[in-house]
Amino acid sequence: MNGKFKSFGLVTLGVVAGILVSLNFQAIGQLATRSPLPIEELRSFTEVFGAIKQNYVEPVADKKLITEAINGMLAGLDPHSAYLDAEAFKELQVGTQGQFGGLGIEVSMEDGLVKVISPIEDTPAYRAGVKPGDLIVKLDDTQVKGMTLNDAVKKMRGKAGTQITLTIARKGEPQPIIVTLTRAVIKVQSVKSKLIEPGYGWVRVSQFQEATPESLARHLETLFKQGSLKGLVLDLRNDPGGLLYGAVAISAAFLPAKVLVVSTDGRSDDARKKFYASNDDFQRGTKGDMMKNLPPAVKTVPMVVLVNGGSASASEIVAGALQDHKRATIVGTQTFGKGSVQTIMPLGNNTAIKLTTARYYTPSGRSIQAKGITPDVIIEEPGATLAARVREADLQRHLGNGQDKDAKPATPQAKPATITPAPAATSEPPKPIELGSKDDFQLAQSIAFLKGEPVKGQTPSVAQTKPAAKAN
Repeated sequence: MNGKFKSFGLVTLGVVAGILVSLNFQAIGQLATRSPLPIEELRSFTEVFGAIKQNYVEPVADKKLITEAINGMLAGLDPHSAYLDAEAFKELQVGTQGQFGGLGIEVSMEDGLVKVISPIEDTPAYRAGVKPGDLIVKLDDTQVKGMTLNDAVKKMRGKAGTQITLTIARKGEPQPIIVTLTRAVIKVQSVKSKLIEPGYGWVRVSQFQEATPESLARHLETLFKQGSLKGLVLDLRNDPGGLLYGAVAISAAFLPAKVLVVSTDGRSDDARKKFYASNDDFQRGTKGDMMKNLPPAVKTVPMVVLVNGGSASASEIVAGALQDHKRATIVGTQTFGKGSVQTIMPLGNNTAIKLTTARYYTPSGRSIQAKGITPDVIIEEPGATLAARVREADLQRHLGNGQDKDAKPATPQAKPATITPAPAATSEPPKPIELGSKDDFQLAQSIAFLKGEPVKGQTPSVAQTKPAAKAN
């Protein structure tokens, strides 16, 4: 019997190897040329595979076992690596174009629960008061514990007009929050702008999508046509990031030509790159230079970049580049700290893996991973508490900083507790303040800073005497 099982294991090893080849795992082939295959570990894998096929209480399809194995390999690496089945891969492609169905939240997994990274502005989740750091413990009547992130996301997605009830555990709240949301087609307007008052403009980027750089250019042209600006606020609060080239393009709008914006460093040659404020490094397709019609004053107008704990990834690239080149003063609170690059590697059957392949670095060489960008002037959000802040370094299996082995967020956080909600809880989350409105405290203080007036609630982290203007 034992010999028969070993024979089955060897056959299974051949089957697994064939499946890996059919899935076009080029990275595995490349690694195999540099180091020997871990035969003993692969043998253990095939023995487990064989045991399940022979002895599990119900028959299990080979495809399911292999898919779950791939899921497990990627989920065990870091919070941002994942297997994308055909549906998830399609949704990712559609999402970068600025339109998709669902609730409008950027999420990750923590202790088996769905953790909100950031609600997307003007979506059902945002309007209902869902906050960064919220733990989603139930979707309708289904406990999230035990679900994969992909399964949870699929359950939250659905036809526009249908409803789903979220049960949320929030630090500082004695009872869980239950809120019913109506799904919608999420059409993200990634750029907004307006004159806050004569001479002072506000431009907000809520997500980095394919059309964001071109949209930003149009908004900046419109703002400057309304008169000479004395100051500009670039608002990146609660912007979870997006496309890397979009971050390079938006940085290039404000920086001198050809200065370094960001660099990436990983194990492969493709992961080691430098990106400059140059049309060649951010232009996509056949269009010309989308930034060529910007007024010259865009490069020199005194600037504030407004950030908070929901500013992540591409937002941090922009903030770090403008801070390092002394082009803008960074105002707000510590950013999220996602300084890693994910590469989408298409496989067979319209599936893909999202794999963390590099860390990114600011022009001065700082790694932001698990640290974030520290503002030059810290201005807290009204009513914000330390317990509510959740950042990359709080996520399980987060990638290390690469420079500081003991890197932690600027405000260390206790590990979130898993909370089991009481069934009868009905408390409603408070509605968020509209960013860019007259009630936006951080924006009001940013304008005061640009005007050289006293700033309320200010905690300087770096001595500042006047707004940053021209880049060095």
